[in-house]
Amino acid sequence: MLNNWNTPVSELKGVGPKTAEYFHNLGITNIYEMLNHFPRTYLVFGGLKKISELQNDEIAAVRVRVDMVGNLRRVKNKMTILPIEVSDETGSMVIKYFNMPFMAKAVSKGGYYVFRGRVKKAGKEFTLVQPRKYAYDEYTELSGKFQCMYPLTKGLKNSTVIKAENSALKIADFTDDYLSEEYRNKLHLVSSKEAYRMIHDPSDEKESVLGRRRLSFDELFFFILYLRKNKELLKGAPNSCPMVESAEVKRFIEHLPYKLTKGQSKAVKEILEDLSGDAVMNRLVQGDVGSGKTIVAIAGLLNTVANGYQGAFMAPTEVLATQHFKTVSELTIRYGLPFKPVLLTGSVTEAGKRKIYEEIENGEVNLIIGTHALIQDKVVYKNLGLVVTDEQHRFGVRQRETLAGKGVGPHILVMSATPIPRTLAIVLYGDLSISAIKDMPEGRSPIKSCVVGESFRPSANKFIKDEIAKGHQVYIICPMVEASDDEDSDNELRNVVDYSDELKEALGDRYRISYLHGKMKPSEKENILDRFSSGDIDILISTTVIEVGINVPNATVMMIENSERFGLSQLHQLRGRVGRGKDQGYAIFMTGKSDEKTTERLGILAKTTDGFEIASYDLKTRGPGELFGVRQSGDFAFKIADVFADADLLSEASDLCDEILAHDRNLHAPENALIREEAEFYGRNFLDFRTI
Repeated sequence: MLNNWNTPVSELKGVGPKTAEYFHNLGITNIYEMLNHFPRTYLVFGGLKKISELQNDEIAAVRVRVDMVGNLRRVKNKMTILPIEVSDETGSMVIKYFNMPFMAKAVSKGGYYVFRGRVKKAGKEFTLVQPRKYAYDEYTELSGKFQCMYPLTKGLKNSTVIKAENSALKIADFTDDYLSEEYRNKLHLVSSKEAYRMIHDPSDEKESVLGRRRLSFDELFFFILYLRKNKELLKGAPNSCPMVESAEVKRFIEHLPYKLTKGQSKAVKEILEDLSGDAVMNRLVQGDVGSGKTIVAIAGLLNTVANGYQGAFMAPTEVLATQHFKTVSELTIRYGLPFKPVLLTGSVTEAGKRKIYEEIENGEVNLIIGTHALIQDKVVYKNLGLVVTDEQHRFGVRQRETLAGKGVGPHILVMSATPIPRTLAIVLYGDLSISAIKDMPEGRSPIKSCVVGESFRPSANKFIKDEIAKGHQVYIICPMVEASDDEDSDNELRNVVDYSDELKEALGDRYRISYLHGKMKPSEKENILDRFSSGDIDILISTTVIEVGINVPNATVMMIENSERFGLSQLHQLRGRVGRGKDQGYAIFMTGKSDEKTTERLGILAKTTDGFEIASYDLKTRGPGELFGVRQSGDFAFKIADVFADADLLSEASDLCDEILAHDRNLHAPENALIREEAEFYGRNFLDFRTI
């Protein structure tokens, strides 16, 4: 199947050098990566409506006449608003474009166009905000169809990705399928060829679901294959970094201004026992948001450096790595701890990195905090004893071999805030010993949550003002970074950049508002978080970059826009960013949908703050048709699979793995050659089978 999947994207029809460069920015260099660049959602084009038929907050398309193109109005912070008055035989309405001045020339007075977007109603007045414009014939052709909407990068249009995907589908070699027809029939899965066509060019929702199901199975199957081989590799691996329990750890815990919970104390005890045991530690610390996993990890690292070893603390983002570094540095000074920490991330200058590499190699530093840069080839440890990581950085066979090649066989501690029900944990954590922290620190009040629609926005804004007046701070989460000036892109979701301008206009100059997203330079992100932490920003509008680990005790309100587009467990993690101090925390889940199913699904968040109960509910109620949109699976960085909605596939993939490995442990049998071949591609994320 994969014979020509290394074909460069530049060989696809319509992909020139410049476009190929844009794709490279998305990590797409060949056909395989192109076809595994999946839609983030689909647009479904419904029939045309009359203005009088419109409903508040719905996505609708109207065919109207342009009566007047208003004057471009400039407001503070360089935001522009362009009003366009339109009408049909049943009424009139206004179309508003924010920061899209070019639309003034895209329409002409007296012209008829189709506009599709979100409807807003104030009294009897209708408004379409940031709608897409179509010619009537163009929209008629699209009506009833599914259109893929892909993750994009600056300079790359959605229509360009669609053409490239179709081109890749035409030339990709789908001759072979690692799943035989017998297995496919048994598991009710379509062929690989059908799956890729259905995901990138579905004729209806049913096809998109079938395509997604097969590709999700593939991803879960190879992930579980990785877990099985990883467990086998680790089984009985000797402890090459033996330690004794240090009095430093006991003193540190006794001097903390709070008492560890039973769960935290038990986790620390299990970690210290592992570090002094006969076998290498490979342990997961699993706890709900705010349960205090970080202090447990620091205790393990403290025991490591007290025994003369180096420790590594690996975070998923530079923002979180920087926060961990500051936390450890403050604790070191306050309690006189033996840590000599250093921060190593991608944004460190080359000269700075060279200095850090020297300090690591000669042992001048004993705690290295950073991103995945910690395990790159240039980093040579003097005596690494423990690596603390999180689930987005599952420490796999290749990484362990990288360190083993340097004479290092460290203990591994994985932290996760993803509340996985036991039925899934048995499969997903089969290669790890588990420490579960189920209790919360004393004095922390449950976060009060509500699920509301657009009609509640004035009340939400007033509530935010009241909290700021009390000296508190606010997070607002949007699913998108910014709107696109490409008419072929999806601008229906709230985006950070435009929302900031809108909120500044709505709330006035009294409030200090800033935004944060993953596309910003690390120094910019760090500066904004520092200002927010120190209280210089009242409202921080952000993408989910703040989801993991960010700790600002003074923040009391978390408002999430388009909350229906997130998984319940992710929403639970996001609200865990507030209520971390002495004051009550609040979560407001704004939804663009008012249907009963959405309200009921999100309602569980208002009923409970138990992450495991929420995850179990998610597991029971979500279906594959709801999965496209914002990342759903918490800490598991799957491209398309979702451990909750795909629980049945996870179980089936696990059974198939066990069946195959029981007869052919090393996948050397001819009938498993295709599995080995595809595993090498999937191994870029999980495991390289060529090393086994």
